[in-house]
Amino acid sequence: MRIRPAIELVVAVVAAIGAVTSWVAARAATTAAPVIASEPSMPTSTYDPSLIVLALLLATVAGVLAVLGVAGLRRR
Repeated sequence: MRIRPAIELVVAVVAAIGAVTSWVAARAATTAAPVIASEPSMPTSTYDPSLIVLALLLATVAGVLAVLGVAGLRRR
């Protein structure tokens, strides 16, 4: 049966899309206060650690499921 490898590949694609979405959502633009009063404030980027961890977890799941799905399709 080739249903299970196909489902694994579909879930891998969904997990990869979720990883990219989480990675993009992890970044937020903020303004850093000046160190010296005469200097201007500077734009910076801050990152949400929980979204980065989620992105890495989803990327790992996507990779594992992609390998299992391709191996299942080639085996049969």
